[in-house]
Amino acid sequence: MSNLPSEPEFEQAYKELASTLENSSLFEKNPEYKKALAISAIPERIIQFRVTWEDDKGEVQVNRGYRVQFNSALGPYKGGLRFHPTVNLSVLKFLGFEQIFKNALTGLSMGGGKGGADFDPKGKSDNEIRKFCVAFMSELGKHIGANIDVPAGDIGVSPREIGWMFGQYKKQTKNWEGVLTGKGLAWGGSLIRPEATGYGCVYYVDHMIKYASGGKDSFSGKKVTISGSGNVAQYAALKVIELGGTVVSLSDSKGSIIAKEGGITPEMVSTIADLKVKRKALSEVASSSDFSGKVEYKEGVRPWLHVGNVDVALPSATQNEVSQEEAEGLIKAGCKFIAEGSNMGCTQEAIEAFEKVRKEKGQDAIWYAPGKAANAGGVAVSGLEMAQNSARIKWTSEEVDEKLKDIMKNCFENCLNTAKEYVTPKEGEFPSLVAGANIAGAIKTFSAMHDQGDWW
Repeated sequence: MSNLPSEPEFEQAYKELASTLENSSLFEKNPEYKKALAISAIPERIIQFRVTWEDDKGEVQVNRGYRVQFNSALGPYKGGLRFHPTVNLSVLKFLGFEQIFKNALTGLSMGGGKGGADFDPKGKSDNEIRKFCVAFMSELGKHIGANIDVPAGDIGVSPREIGWMFGQYKKQTKNWEGVLTGKGLAWGGSLIRPEATGYGCVYYVDHMIKYASGGKDSFSGKKVTISGSGNVAQYAALKVIELGGTVVSLSDSKGSIIAKEGGITPEMVSTIADLKVKRKALSEVASSSDFSGKVEYKEGVRPWLHVGNVDVALPSATQNEVSQEEAEGLIKAGCKFIAEGSNMGCTQEAIEAFEKVRKEKGQDAIWYAPGKAANAGGVAVSGLEMAQNSARIKWTSEEVDEKLKDIMKNCFENCLNTAKEYVTPKEGEFPSLVAGANIAGAIKTFSAMHDQGDWW
């Protein structure tokens, strides 16, 4: 990769996966997988295009659009679309690469991909966002399909934007098909999809807690610090509260709210959800009558070093939101479980800090779960939406939730058992879930690539 421009986010994701494979017995048992890793690091296809659209002043604007179709060994390319000014090829390649192995861990027939544009929805009118979505899909629609590539939403892309893009795709192709997930419930969307990433992350951690305690413990009574305030953070918070835990923080890019006593309530989460639809900052509610005296707003910081002693941490905002310093702070604060609701939420240095303590302190240590396992619930329910669209049926919320619980249970057990097999833990040491997730996802992907002739 030395002849390529610097791609720090992608290089971090690749090294994180490659290092765990190299430090396991995987290549010793299957030396041919080294070649498969090298092949899987190069996308099958990258589509880059310009998006021209007209703002409300009648002036033409231009943005860069992308779709990274990374790996289709296990099914159609599957992964979100992100509209944000930070979007570039490095970010999308990192997200698409992670998506390959995350999708493999769901057990569903989905390959890995990611896309988006450097378009910033903030400060734009609804009409301008709609025009951009139509222009974006006018080009992207030439490269996707229900059996080719099925994008979903991500940062900056809600069900509203999915609707506008779906409408444009249908006008171009004359096809009503499950080409996008995260659709409206009235026209092919799945119940539980908005909740799925947050719910799934909490379900995964619940299995961690039960395994660590021999089935004796649960979320009940746990103090939980959460970052972010979008869909993932909101629904993770609501599920933690439902299971008896206390949520002590939420955040956005401008700062954090830290609960004083009693924790953040479902009513507060609902207020924040309404705020986010309007693309406003948490600072605007922190001093309101519903929040005043109940939370403290800290400008310009993430919550990790400001919440005191906690039991569980759920990074649920964006990549690299837990640094080494913050990781060490969480360890000192007595945190026992950390799971990424965001993609690559922890820096490599933070992961190394968690893993070092896991090895040194055994069952008294913090136990870390990577996003490719812990936040797989969102894409899992996207896969279930695809299945419902293909069969022209609709499952109840209870049915979807039960399927999500089963998928997250199987994902946890797969990570756990794979880690035990390929990175044998010492007596009294929790298995490495990051190694288990990487190895389990790689084995499934690489074996499918081999069977289809990508390597031999």
